[in-house]
Amino acid sequence: MTANGSLFSDQPQSFEPLAARMRPRELDDIIGQEHLLATGKPLRKALETNSLHSMILWGPPGVGKTTIARLLAKICDVHFEPISAVLSGVKEIRSAIQTAQQVASQGARKTLLFVDEVHRFNKAQQDAFLPFVEDGTVIFIGATTENPSFELNNALLSRARVYKLRAFSQANIVAMLQRALSDEERGLGAQRLHASTDALELIANAAQGDGRRALNLLEVASDLTDDGKITGEILGEVMGSEVRQFDKGGDIFYEQISALHKAVRGSDPDASLYWLARMLDGGCDPLYVARRLVRMASEDIGNADPRALSICLDSWQVVERLGSPEGDLALAQAAVYLAIAAKSNAVYKAHGLAMKTVQETGSLEVPLHIRNAPTTLMKDLGYGSEYQYAHDHQDAFVPGESYVPESVSQDTFYEPVERGMEIQISEKLRKLREANQNSEFQRYPEAPGEEPVKNTGKKT
Repeated sequence: MTANGSLFSDQPQSFEPLAARMRPRELDDIIGQEHLLATGKPLRKALETNSLHSMILWGPPGVGKTTIARLLAKICDVHFEPISAVLSGVKEIRSAIQTAQQVASQGARKTLLFVDEVHRFNKAQQDAFLPFVEDGTVIFIGATTENPSFELNNALLSRARVYKLRAFSQANIVAMLQRALSDEERGLGAQRLHASTDALELIANAAQGDGRRALNLLEVASDLTDDGKITGEILGEVMGSEVRQFDKGGDIFYEQISALHKAVRGSDPDASLYWLARMLDGGCDPLYVARRLVRMASEDIGNADPRALSICLDSWQVVERLGSPEGDLALAQAAVYLAIAAKSNAVYKAHGLAMKTVQETGSLEVPLHIRNAPTTLMKDLGYGSEYQYAHDHQDAFVPGESYVPESVSQDTFYEPVERGMEIQISEKLRKLREANQNSEFQRYPEAPGEEPVKNTGKKT
């Protein structure tokens, strides 16, 4: 710990990795995040007025969450107390709070409690901060790569502002790398290295918006060069088969599967192939993709093209039997078919409406005429006594019959669209429903002028 109570110093340490040595010392040194730190932006305003407050810094890895927290402590002249949710528990939380209380007792200095990877703390651990955030013992700053809405307690979120940090652009990272190459004090400037713009862009692309990762790649490349030139060949050795950014179970995971689903729904086979390739290239389990494609086949294509579901199930089976790369190709075939197939969400909507009706109407009894009657007693009670066997009627259809409880007999859930095979389904349904309305026999006679309830999921 330095004399001013900070756990970091402006003096670089020779044993520190390049990413740590190049950590910005001043707010204006930060590259990117202009939407938060440029003049007039919210976080900049808070600093200029010395209105430091509890906050959540949410963003992908390597975008400066820790750096910003450290600079906030330095600029506002508060004690910086860091803990990591990966390595800490309630014991470490209590120790950090005790330190904050001791600092406060020695003077008027406040403590900025920085919790890295805060989403890794469970509910009880997150709750442990609340009293001390509430009474001002600490200014709480949590850093997370995950969506705070899902990972953090509402009580903690209500006491902190959420700032969303963005992944660095290629230009941001190239500028960062150029700074590291020219800085003789903290960077690699003393080595007189040379890297072309193409080489720096190659590193930036591999880093996938992660500044720390980019600097680490540059540092390794600098160790491998003999003549001071960082070439594409050297970078090939450094990066090898770089794993693309695909956080299994994190925000990036859900963003990419969402993009694939929307591309399929939007009938864009090229975009569908792109996101499928991104997920597979990033290490996503092909079986997960297969399962999601099956979902898309039912949700977005449905009966407009029933073959879509079979093709997706076949691709799933190929993945299970053959693995990659044969299975990957089968998934690509399925994704393209889904994208170009006629679209209908009629079944998806009908299912939701039926579920809503069931939830609202409760456990209605099965009508007597369609109950099974395996025993004499049941037959004597009238089970199945008025049932009409459909195959005994023309076109295997009983006009006016109902197969649901009377209180929901006027509800209509399924309304096919005028696309694909549902055009034919729609025409057949229209004829069947007209036959029901015009039939002299009505299982549950409608009130005069009453119309069927369509697509509401509940009785009107």
